[in-house]
Amino acid sequence: MQASIASLGASALDELHQVFRAIPDEAADNLINAILEANKIAVYGCGREGLAIKGFAMRLFHLGLHVSVLGDMTTPHLGNGDLLIVTAGTGHLNSGEAFMRVAKEDGAKTAVITSQPNGTTPMQADCVTVIPAQTMANDQSVSVSVLPMGSLFEIAQTIFFEFVILKLRDRLSETAETMRGRHTNLE
Repeated sequence: MQASIASLGASALDELHQVFRAIPDEAADNLINAILEANKIAVYGCGREGLAIKGFAMRLFHLGLHVSVLGDMTTPHLGNGDLLIVTAGTGHLNSGEAFMRVAKEDGAKTAVITSQPNGTTPMQADCVTVIPAQTMANDQSVSVSVLPMGSLFEIAQTIFFEFVILKLRDRLSETAETMRGRHTNLE
């Protein structure tokens, strides 16, 4: 018998709850400080993680920060005082490592969001934020998520980014109204 949407949903929400219970209160502090100290910010990720970090970039823009998505034609040169944020849930992302190397050579700081802090990509970062959720690096172990492959990490990451935005909003003295004022009218 196939599981119902309600039971799958309950299982997935329980797993997300476990992920967020495992994240220390100060887990976002270094990332938040790096964002606040940055002149310009660029973000990068692949696949569904890339979609999550693009949503994060949009909210950073709504906070009034100078942010771009790596690969867009308007991505500026990153150098001293700037920040590149890469998502590498599995702990390894060749392209992310290459972009981090270039950014660091010109003086930018780098941050990585991951589930695998001992991976090659986070080991090269100035700032590492860990979201302890299943990715494709560990989706074949004894205890696996009801969600396929890296979905648990990707969904947790999206929610985590919203919490970072809420903390940044307070630090920047922004409001829902000031953020809404930066939302596009070209929809």
